Amino acid sequence: MANRRDIKKDINNVLGDVLEECYSEMLNNPTKNDKAINSIIDEAVDLADDLMFRVNNAQDITKGKGVKTHFSKISEDLEDKAIGFIEKLNALS
Repeated sequence: MANRRDIKKDINNVLGDVLEECYSEMLNNPTKNDKAINSIIDEAVDLADDLMFRVNNAQDITKGKGVKTHFSKISEDLEDKAIGFIEKLNALS
């Protein structure tokens, strides 16, 4: 299991890449639906806030398997949602 600092870096890096792709798409294709891209950006920011909250408030979990399961679920949610955001963005093309 990675430590909290690494999980937070992963969250920032992955969702930062998603946001970068969104802004890049807005700049490169000004005729695109900016409203849909802004919706993806809002969802990504909300996800980042939610995941950071879950990482920071994991003190209630007992040691051992529960901690590993909790952080594995956070990493899994990050990966699934990030792929979903990129697929939404690609569908707009």
